Amino acid sequence: MDRGAHLRPEAETALQEAQAEPGSAFLSPITAWEIGMLVAKGRIVLSAPPLRWFESALEAGIGLADLPPSVLVESTQLEDARLRDPADRILAATARAYGYRLVTRDRPLLDYAAAGHISAIAC
Repeated sequence: MDRGAHLRPEAETALQEAQAEPGSAFLSPITAWEIGMLVAKGRIVLSAPPLRWFESALEAGIGLADLPPSVLVESTQLEDARLRDPADRILAATARAYGYRLVTRDRPLLDYAAAGHISAIAC
């Protein structure tokens, strides 16, 4: 996690529950790219380089979500134009395809969830 960022209680609880149940928490491969971009832009500071941070999360038992062509194509077909960022669209399509609940601070994804398209928890 990035230093100085605090999770909301609901997100903390969800992550603790997922940690207690192996195979119930996943990172999308696109998250590795997003983390790298956020660090490169100076928007977050991690305790390790981005790739090492991502690998550490996987080593800690978080699964790597599948990202097949079907999810990538689905990301182009999402209703509701509020998701403009391609990575957000991929995350939303992944959540829909696998029934995942996103834990995010990303306002467009939270708005998309509030519109009933996906399940998300604000962190």
